[in-house]
Amino acid sequence: MRVATLEIDILTGAVDANLAAVMAGVRAAAEAGAQLVAVPEMWPTSFVPGASAQDLRESVAAVESLAQLAGELGIVVVGSAFGPVGGEAPLPSNRAHVLGEGRVLAFHDKVHLFSPTAEHLAFRAGDDPPPVVELPGSDVRLAPIICYDLRFPEVARAAFRRGAEILVVVAQWPESRAPHWRALLRGRAAELEGFVVASNRIGTAEIGRRRMKLNFVGDAAVVGPGGEDVPRTLASTIGRGGSRLSVHEIDVEEARALRRAVPVLRDDRPELFPGWIGS
Repeated sequence: MRVATLEIDILTGAVDANLAAVMAGVRAAAEAGAQLVAVPEMWPTSFVPGASAQDLRESVAAVESLAQLAGELGIVVVGSAFGPVGGEAPLPSNRAHVLGEGRVLAFHDKVHLFSPTAEHLAFRAGDDPPPVVELPGSDVRLAPIICYDLRFPEVARAAFRRGAEILVVVAQWPESRAPHWRALLRGRAAELEGFVVASNRIGTAEIGRRRMKLNFVGDAAVVGPGGEDVPRTLASTIGRGGSRLSVHEIDVEEARALRRAVPVLRDDRPELFPGWIGS
């Protein structure tokens, strides 16, 4: 199957422009035969300081528009945006959406919030493990996670235990910690005995309430179950700001064969770990 990553410069609060850039990339991915495309974290708005009700409404509408396009093109899109507020949830979550068939197939709220940019003041944290979703028309199983959660192996491990064969990582990961990004993607693929499809943004922005100025260089990747990079079969620049689309060929049977040869899940002893934490 073909999978794709899209790197864009997300303009803070500019929902229409961001939606147009993502839609152009998703159309190009579909034209290239991709069944799955990952787009960056908080793609409709980026991290808007003190996001208003209007920001939230526009973000929700953008996600709905992208879901409709995904349905029309027969492709699955994974990215994150604001989750809902209301009731006992005065703050939105940072929510990963798995979009396909014209709707939200599944969602996952970011579990660990990045305190250096004060994410915990703007978002509520999720408490649930990543959902595992079958690609429509396929038995291939994927799970989404968001940026900082990549540093916490328990999140990806939960997806592995629930049967995920592809881990989709959507991020705004800065250039200053790019070596960590690369190492963690490869480590998670080896731990998962599966594929990691990771998209990151490009550009420079002031992030969060603390207005931390960060530079982003994309560095999107697809990593195979052996921890090696899967080479691009197509790379192209699309639309404004140097948006980049990369398409990769993967064979999920590689992951299944490795899991039969090295049965990590069968040999796992998770009953030990609760007693180890904090000891």
